Amino acid sequence: MMFWTIIALVTLAAAFAVMWPFLAATTTVARRDEHAVEVYRDQLDELERDVDRGLISREEAAEARAELGRRILSADTQPEEMTARRRSRDRLARVIAIAAVLFVPAASWAVYGYLGSPDIPAQPLAARKSADPAQASIQELVARAEAQLALKPDDVRGWKALAPIYARLGRFDDAERAYRRILALEGDDAATYALLGEALVGAAKGVVEAEAEEAFEVAVNLDPKNPRARFYLALAQAQDGREDDARDRLQALTAELPEDSPWKAAARSALASFEPAENAGVGPLRANAEQQAMIDSMVAGLDQRLRENPDDPEGWRRLLRSLSVLERKDDAQAALERAVEAFGAESEEAEMIRNYARTLPVFSQD
Repeated sequence: MMFWTIIALVTLAAAFAVMWPFLAATTTVARRDEHAVEVYRDQLDELERDVDRGLISREEAAEARAELGRRILSADTQPEEMTARRRSRDRLARVIAIAAVLFVPAASWAVYGYLGSPDIPAQPLAARKSADPAQASIQELVARAEAQLALKPDDVRGWKALAPIYARLGRFDDAERAYRRILALEGDDAATYALLGEALVGAAKGVVEAEAEEAFEVAVNLDPKNPRARFYLALAQAQDGREDDARDRLQALTAELPEDSPWKAAARSALASFEPAENAGVGPLRANAEQQAMIDSMVAGLDQRLRENPDDPEGWRRLLRSLSVLERKDDAQAALERAVEAFGAESEEAEMIRNYARTLPVFSQD
């Protein structure tokens, strides 16, 4: 509290120092006029002394006396209306200037009181530097890492530490940029491409889009045994309606991976979601209640994004494909109609989307 009291007093003192010339300006002009009159009168007295000493003639003195008289009258007899107008103008200027000076600290205090945290205890620089990182929040750690990388943007180790944290925090766009930075600094790497694809899937709310699928393909080409890339490629096949291909890929994954691999467990869980159509009645891609809720959320997110930005042909194809996999025929038909309306029935994009829809099982059902 003492600190803020001192800051307030210093601010007021600084404001008063700036305002003082405006406060003192009320008498400046009047004093200037009074001083001019006094000077002219002194000159008249000096003129009389010069005549007495014979330094100038009386004719010259008379002319000088007349000129000084005119100056005295001009300085001493200004019209009252002009004086009042000048005083009013000066008063308004002083009020505006003083208000402007006071506004700066008042606005600063108000903004800081609303946006800042004046109640947080002070943390000296030395204490912050010596603070145990284990006691810091994840946001503080991320902020420190970002500040460090701003100074050293080529620090690959820093990017590798920060990228997965971005992903865990749901900051998938930042994670994508981090992984791309790693690839630019370190060159092609299967694990990094797989992580990049996973970040893209997270940003797309679980849908394996073309860009993510491409990243997984690059990862598999660099390392055919990369489990992360292989799993997501199977997911892409399932979302594309290629259930048999997805099942084959997942079975190969479970056969090759060790028992303690998390990707083996994920592959088994995904395989369990496939059931014969006659045993489920809800579509070729089966899921328990929790999985189904997650899938529905992903599809709803994609649907909402297209409502906000319908100028996305690839997005419409992904939505139609997902709804077809889930056998949501009515929703798929409604989405197709919205897509055609968004681009115009006669447009090339609309025709391409209609042709793509004809290849999906849900549109070929009786």
